[in-house]
Amino acid sequence: MPIKVKKNLPALKKLAGENIFVMDERRAKMQDFRSLEILIVNLMPTKEATEEQLLRLLSNSPLQVNVTFLHMSSYHAKHTSLDHLEEFYRTFQDVSKKFFDGMIITGAPVEQRPFETVDYWPELVAIMEWSEDHVFSTLHICWGAQAAMYYHFGLDKVDLPQKLFGVYRQHIDKPEVSLMRGLDDVFYIPHSRYTEIPRAAIEATKDLEVLISSEETGVSVAHTKDQRFVFVFGHVEYDADTLAKEYERDVKEGLYPQVPVNYYPKDDPRQKPLLRWRSTSNMLFTNWLNYYVYQETPFVIEQISH
Repeated sequence: MPIKVKKNLPALKKLAGENIFVMDERRAKMQDFRSLEILIVNLMPTKEATEEQLLRLLSNSPLQVNVTFLHMSSYHAKHTSLDHLEEFYRTFQDVSKKFFDGMIITGAPVEQRPFETVDYWPELVAIMEWSEDHVFSTLHICWGAQAAMYYHFGLDKVDLPQKLFGVYRQHIDKPEVSLMRGLDDVFYIPHSRYTEIPRAAIEATKDLEVLISSEETGVSVAHTKDQRFVFVFGHVEYDADTLAKEYERDVKEGLYPQVPVNYYPKDDPRQKPLLRWRSTSNMLFTNWLNYYVYQETPFVIEQISH
């Protein structure tokens, strides 16, 4: 089934070339059943690339998904045109009286700053508070996951000895949980971060469970036992070349970055990166939409109650 977005979104043309079925608003009105309403809070500076990544993953479900993009009105995006934001995005004020089956909060390149010093922190806090009564299940990515752990449970991030940067082998801690269904015994998740939420702090919080982890990355995926909140500390949504672009950017800026782990053949940045995580990302997003959103949300969306 398709994902539904505003007509003329630039990502549509590229996704159509990948045989991904994306439906614009006009055609979707002809359908006679309720779409899942998904809100994407896009905090990434490269908003258009993130749009493509997330729409690609949401399209793999057999469910019809209506996507609304939201940007921070309290922050001026430097890498996305105002025309693009005005045409394809909404603000929190625009959606605050609506209800959503699911929400995604992306990462952001601000993780080395205290949460309270981030320009749009008060607005993000308002969104997370609002979500408790207006969103059935929220999936948080990287810094978005750390921010949600801090807001909802008071768990603060800590600095890593060096940047966690690469594609890391993972194992499942809770194979009986529905979000884990279909994952292989051996799989990989990309990470690009300087901080973490310590595993001991997560495990000491009674409402939280660790789902995926490794010795190298620590906790990669966790959730609340009631499935309302999912925390993905890696970047399963990344394209094959996203880490390469980050590496090349840091090289140009003279930061002398480490070569991403388990990414280039023979760790040679001159070679084409290997894509090791596509099936994992597809399965995680499909399971989240199916088991945490679709099968639990009431048909009358305004009846969402926690």
